[in-house]
Amino acid sequence: MTIKIGDRLPDATFKIMTDKGPAELTTADVFAGKKVALFAVPGAFTPTCHRNHLPGFLENFEILQDKGVDTVACIAVNDVFVMDAWGKATGADGKLLMLADGSADFTKATGLELDATAGGLGIRSKRFSMIVEDGVVKALNVEDTPGTADVSGAATLLKQL
Repeated sequence: MTIKIGDRLPDATFKIMTDKGPAELTTADVFAGKKVALFAVPGAFTPTCHRNHLPGFLENFEILQDKGVDTVACIAVNDVFVMDAWGKATGADGKLLMLADGSADFTKATGLELDATAGGLGIRSKRFSMIVEDGVVKALNVEDTPGTADVSGAATLLKQL
């Protein structure tokens, strides 16, 4: 079943990179008591994700904060090393929380997985964005096709805040 507005996010564990190496954050660590702008991409460094989706969140980072967002987080079904490299390559490092969902546990639990095996990518996340308040989904925007970043972009979330 796909997550919907009003639902609580499922419990999951993400990987992040720290100065001391890979570490774990739980859903509670990321979302409890916070307003989070969360967006998901099918893959780090992939064309639409790299050129269109993530840049909008970087460009609007301060505006999102001004509208009460505590954390802007990006999730992908990639390993922690790829997410760390992508954050550094895009300038997201230190701004966006780059969450690795390497085995797609969170993605599957939300029902937002994308089967991209035909393209050689395996199971990935659909492209989406959410506003999450204290672990509860307040807004949800899911793209119909993975190659577009229209309804799930930062501009949409800004209108929903």
